[in-house]
Amino acid sequence: MSSILVSKRYASALFEIAKETKMLDQFEDDLTAVKEVFKQNPKLMVLLQHPKLDMQKKKELVKEGFGTLTTPVLNTLYLLVERHRVDSIPEIAGEFARLANEARGLEDAVVYSVRLLSEKELSELSAAFAKKIGKTSLRLKNVIDQSLIGGVKLKIGNRIFDGSVSGKLARIEKQLVTK
Repeated sequence: MSSILVSKRYASALFEIAKETKMLDQFEDDLTAVKEVFKQNPKLMVLLQHPKLDMQKKKELVKEGFGTLTTPVLNTLYLLVERHRVDSIPEIAGEFARLANEARGLEDAVVYSVRLLSEKELSELSAAFAKKIGKTSLRLKNVIDQSLIGGVKLKIGNRIFDGSVSGKLARIEKQLVTK
């Protein structure tokens, strides 16, 4: 079974449990934390996949590292360790976040700007662009990019809205070259 299909199945199952128990935010926070731990400690993934390490030891490692997680998320980690699918954890967390955002009418986006934007500016951007993509709001992450010169560039999923000065200059240059 492909990794993508596995990720979707586990994420869907966790999502259903989260909806039933009304713990969507808690599950999402837990999975984001787990994903971040694996991202910052790639050796942990290797250790949990090592064939010579006893299954009980692997579970003890998971319990020590992630003992504060909600029971369903922790049990899912145990199951992934047992079924040798630890490498799917980052994709499961990402897919769960996508499902949770879809249920809330949210979308994650990245705003690139020359300076850190204020909360008011971020909320105005969120309101304006959420309507364009048919969502209720955007969860924005502000990234500083000095190469923009001015303005902002917004990345929502695989779409980019470029309102930066450098983007406008590039479009003007392209028009002049093609004429």
